[in-house]
Amino acid sequence: MNAQELIDIAKKLVADDKGLLAMDESTPTCNKRFAKVGIPQTEEMRRSYRELIVTTPGLNGSISGAILSDETIRQHQKDGIPFVKALVNNGIVPGIKVDAGAKELAGHSGEKISEGLDGLRERLAEYRRMGAQFAKWRAVITIGDSIPSRSCIEANAHALARYAALSQEAGLVPVVEPEVLMDGNHTLERCFEVSENVLHTVFGQLYRQRVMLEGMLLKPNMVLPGLDCTEQETVNQVADATLICLLRAVPAAVPGITFLSGGQSPELASARLNAMNSGLRPKMPWALSFSFARAIQQPALEIWQGQELNAWEAQQALQHRARCNQAARRGEYSIAMEQHE
Repeated sequence: MNAQELIDIAKKLVADDKGLLAMDESTPTCNKRFAKVGIPQTEEMRRSYRELIVTTPGLNGSISGAILSDETIRQHQKDGIPFVKALVNNGIVPGIKVDAGAKELAGHSGEKISEGLDGLRERLAEYRRMGAQFAKWRAVITIGDSIPSRSCIEANAHALARYAALSQEAGLVPVVEPEVLMDGNHTLERCFEVSENVLHTVFGQLYRQRVMLEGMLLKPNMVLPGLDCTEQETVNQVADATLICLLRAVPAAVPGITFLSGGQSPELASARLNAMNSGLRPKMPWALSFSFARAIQQPALEIWQGQELNAWEAQQALQHRARCNQAARRGEYSIAMEQHE
């Protein structure tokens, strides 16, 4: 592991007010999204869609890195250029999702553990040879009656830390993603409590596994009320709660926080990120960035619908959402930006 290279890549991923594009959906997840808009669920359609993303003109102006899935990192454009090479040629850092998905945690009803540690060292080495420069592992924490349990939080934190240590050993910057889900009727205060607990536990495990904090990124949820909660706080209240939670739990050595969107609408995700970067930005010890999937991709997917004739318009929608989030990093996003058509 070259420590300085890891630090440089981590800094590059959050530099120039850019963010990450999470295009690492598993095959089942991607197929579900295709089905909703009537796109055939085939490998070629998934390849075509990802080529549409990778070849979007000017995407590197607001996107610093792209997270790929195992299928995508092995795919090529129609002209034979591997997606990894196409991204690098466009000034975008390629990354790779390496967890094997969240599975039921034995003995803990309603809770999950992300699997994939077996054989991870060898897989990371292969991805590094293929050109990946960073990796991502997602843990899933559900809020409900009597959950999350302490054992669920600790098991996921331990897995995240072991993954992060192995990633750095392989020369890949780990993006650590402990996601407290939006699903449910919990309050913002309950999400705050669970999120703070999770983050403290994760960083405790990262210390124990000797992960170099300067050479990693954190990909957390925003502190939000559950989707079914009757009280939905304002954009500024969400921003304030999220920042307080992060200041209590995330060491200043971490160079950047790249928020997940977690099912928020594209506009709301941008507005909340913007509120966090407005006014208080100079007081934050880390860059506040984004690592969105649906909140960047969904409008483009709905326009494309698997039709080549819609590709250009879909790429414009993708570029627009990326630029909105770059503006949000600067604290310059406004709803007026949505009147772009």
